[in-house]
Amino acid sequence: MTSSWMIVAGILFSIMGVFVKLGSAYFSSAELVFYRSLFGLLVIYLIIKLQGLSLATPHLKMHFWRGFSGFVALMLFFYAISALPLATAITLNYTSPLFLALLTTVMLREGPRPLLIFTIILGFAGVVLLLRPTLHAEQLIAGLLGLLSGFFAGIAYLNVKQLGAMGEPEWRVVFYFTLFSTLGGGIWMLFHTFHAMTLHRFAFLLAIGTTATLAQLAMTRAYRTGNALVVGSLAYSTVIFASLWGVLLWQEILPLGSWLAIGLIVLSGVISLRTTPRLPVI
Repeated sequence: MTSSWMIVAGILFSIMGVFVKLGSAYFSSAELVFYRSLFGLLVIYLIIKLQGLSLATPHLKMHFWRGFSGFVALMLFFYAISALPLATAITLNYTSPLFLALLTTVMLREGPRPLLIFTIILGFAGVVLLLRPTLHAEQLIAGLLGLLSGFFAGIAYLNVKQLGAMGEPEWRVVFYFTLFSTLGGGIWMLFHTFHAMTLHRFAFLLAIGTTATLAQLAMTRAYRTGNALVVGSLAYSTVIFASLWGVLLWQEILPLGSWLAIGLIVLSGVISLRTTPRLPVI
């Protein structure tokens, strides 16, 4: 299957989005992030212990920044899912490759690449078009926060690339990210109303944690065994599956302009994956 594992991940990530949207009726974004991260933390810790792996790392500072950026991105993303059509929220979060392209270019102090500049302009034209129908609606703030989640996700992916260049294994990166998100979500919950747990609500949380963990595993296998550019392009299958779930479950029939905007963002994201400069190996 190699690269096609990313399609499996796309389906699972879209299903996770469905359960996040359903769970947002009972829990705050902080609670959803906390429980989602806690499930992931338990799973990755169990894997580490069973395989006798070490958590010791000389790069705690970089793990902190990766954890912080990823946690903020996750908080904003979950909030956007609760307030926006599912396809819109996921598309805004998937602007992360555009921000990653910008950040990488700035870090390497490279001269502007014409194709990359065109791609970024195309992507953000899509963002403006996607948000334009909601400029006078309450969803505008949620849309901007969804876009901000893409920015912080771009920073998180940059941190992951840097950690990989430093020789940090994927499982250690995932462990410290889930640990930070669990602690961050738990602390954030202290400033919000804690919602009581029931068997019905626990089922939503279990579904979020399970689909997120399986999606991470499928995505990891895709990047490990497939072509990175193909896998990165197939990641946008999540937008397609989320669109279908939105129509089937919530009758989220987006206007033609929104579909055009989503197409522009996906196209620019795919192109940016092929034009973003690579970080040097440290």
